[in-house]
Amino acid sequence: MSTISIYRTEFLAFSSNGSRLRRKFQRISLSPTMKMDGKSVERVKKEELSVQLQTSSIPQLENSRQSNLRFDRLQPSDQELNQDKILEFGKFVAREAVLDEEFWTAAWLRAESYWEDRPGERYVDNFKRKFAEQEFNAIKGHYKGQHGQTYTCVVTVKKEERNVKRTVLKSVVGTLDFSIRHLLHGESFPGEREKHLFCSINRTHLNKYVYVSNLCVAKSARRQSIASNMLYFVIKSARSSGVELVYVHVHRNNEPALQLYQKIGFEIVEMASSLLLEKQMYLLCYRTKFC
Repeated sequence: MSTISIYRTEFLAFSSNGSRLRRKFQRISLSPTMKMDGKSVERVKKEELSVQLQTSSIPQLENSRQSNLRFDRLQPSDQELNQDKILEFGKFVAREAVLDEEFWTAAWLRAESYWEDRPGERYVDNFKRKFAEQEFNAIKGHYKGQHGQTYTCVVTVKKEERNVKRTVLKSVVGTLDFSIRHLLHGESFPGEREKHLFCSINRTHLNKYVYVSNLCVAKSARRQSIASNMLYFVIKSARSSGVELVYVHVHRNNEPALQLYQKIGFEIVEMASSLLLEKQMYLLCYRTKFC
């Protein structure tokens, strides 16, 4: 009888205060009755190797069993995804998100962006995780076709590099949403009329528009034209769908965002300014001039 020592890696669950994952190694002693030949010894030596997987600063979903998320999943190659609509620029590619792990990373980037200016608040990490879970569920809900809108979650991922393998969590560096909507009867821009339960939607070709929301870029990847190129991706998609108008709301105090949109060609909808004064928001519009 021989005793074999096997080291098994155990990954601890994410704590409630938002701290990073920790690794713990357990030593297990097995006493099987077996004849130890040369091949058996070689197999045992392999079992004694401890393989440490690289973890990400993006926490796991608390209820990941229901979503079947794999946080060690490697980013698929472009050939595996085989997507027609992509926008390549520099070291990045903008495209539609297709994996649940990409949806989760997009949701976490939203949480990071939302809580970016409030790092000193108590329990901020816990709030961020809860916020990300809500956003993840919202993304999944939108893709089920709620409210009759065509919804797309866009992500920017790092380009493939030779002999470099990244997880999905490490690849996604930017995200935004856009949806194709219809104006209500009597509206000349979104939000002109208050939406009621029984209000009718003017579903004609001329009353379709694209609405952009939740634009955010990871801190480590900013100032590399990621936000502007994701917007160009949206404009290109709107044009290919035969939609002329692209709208977005921006807070009046968000000067960097205003400059970004106006540099691309968005203009403030003056007629909407008085309606949005109390909310301190601007409505901006871009005309794709498809023809």
